[in-house]
Amino acid sequence: MAIDLKAVEQLATDQSSLKAAAGLAKPAKWSGVGGSPDGALIWGECAGSGANPYRVMADLRDLGNKCTCPSRKFPCKHVLGLLWLNAEAIVPFAPADTPDWVSDWLGRRRGTSAAKPANTVTPAGEKDLRTARTLEPEATQDPKDVARREAQAAKRNEETERAILDALDALEQWIGDQLRLGLSGFIDDATARCRRIAARLVDGKAAVLAGRIDELPSRLLALAAGDRPRGAVVELGKLVLLARAFRATPRGAEIRRAVVAAETRETVLANSQAPRVSGHWEVLAERVETRRDGLVSQTTWLLNLAASGPRFAMLLDFFPASAGRRGSVFTPGERFHGELVFYPSQQPLRALLVRREAADDTLTPEWPAPDATLNDALTRPLLTEPWMIEIPLLLPQGRIARDDSGGAWWRAADGTTTLPVAGNADGLLAGTELTRTAAIWSGSRLTILAAQSSWGRIGGHD
Repeated sequence: MAIDLKAVEQLATDQSSLKAAAGLAKPAKWSGVGGSPDGALIWGECAGSGANPYRVMADLRDLGNKCTCPSRKFPCKHVLGLLWLNAEAIVPFAPADTPDWVSDWLGRRRGTSAAKPANTVTPAGEKDLRTARTLEPEATQDPKDVARREAQAAKRNEETERAILDALDALEQWIGDQLRLGLSGFIDDATARCRRIAARLVDGKAAVLAGRIDELPSRLLALAAGDRPRGAVVELGKLVLLARAFRATPRGAEIRRAVVAAETRETVLANSQAPRVSGHWEVLAERVETRRDGLVSQTTWLLNLAASGPRFAMLLDFFPASAGRRGSVFTPGERFHGELVFYPSQQPLRALLVRREAADDTLTPEWPAPDATLNDALTRPLLTEPWMIEIPLLLPQGRIARDDSGGAWWRAADGTTTLPVAGNADGLLAGTELTRTAAIWSGSRLTILAAQSSWGRIGGHD
């Protein structure tokens, strides 16, 4: 039996679990690692914070798993760490007699998950809960047991909410301290200071917000030195707005997506309120960035070629940096007909690709016209999500020029608007009359994704 790292990634419930598993995928953390002679079962003991190690086991035939840790994540980081060890062959899983604690678990599974075909994969985020249940049908379970489990789940949810709110209180106090101590000192020491508060947010179950703060120093350093104080004020202000929005609507899907974790793929696909859009799409660009938490984000930007529906779509994926770079399934400039399901939002942007087919040859090569004035496009998204970091734009006719200091600027053809451009904007982009330009606005700079001109399509790096 074999498992690859991609399958491990798909099992993880969120990015923080994957990051924690990467930290556990080290031989020094484990003892008693072994496997069954046929390679179907693997097990090991992982050192934890207590005196006794956690016992971890998994069945590679259907990825059923069990860990003795108290984590409420299924699968927990220890299970992911064990599977990671096996997928990367970091330690040998020598054939051995099955320990009693593994046999007991397997016996409880027998007749259920163990009887599944070998090619059936347990859905991501589903741990083998049968060890905590009787094998009786649900209808014969004691109503008191059901009520007790529901009460325990409600208590856990309440504790999680309390932990998040406490972490947000700590964040706002930290922001006040940075402003009180002075922005100059904050900018000089941003990496260390952000790392400390990010760790506090991870402990408080606000993993996504922690990742955002961990990346804040790199966003500041990308600005010119004179722009960094203003950039720091804007970034810290957005964090305050996000923290207070969470307190106002802690159950809102959009807010939780920005603070805690995004919904799983299965949850989005099963959500009847999630917008579904079928149409023609063009691949604008792909961005691959290595994050400070050891994960790589792979973002694919798509443009809707129809006049209706969301103008842009963003396909987002994460994988461990240790896995190496993945090959892309898209080519910038290609067009296809497909169905996308968007994460529910007031401004749908992040999406999942459900179906993809070859594009219609009758498609016009021209991009659609912007559906709003440039000023509206720059400001309207912030009315509903003022903490947004990036806003995708479809710019009208214009060109990119350079100033005496070497900076690049996009200037509208009618001369009414001028926006600074990130990077040098060399090559075909420089000086060319652009009929349409797709870009990302970060609040201070444009990042060009692609453009159209009388010569044809120009990529952001051409």
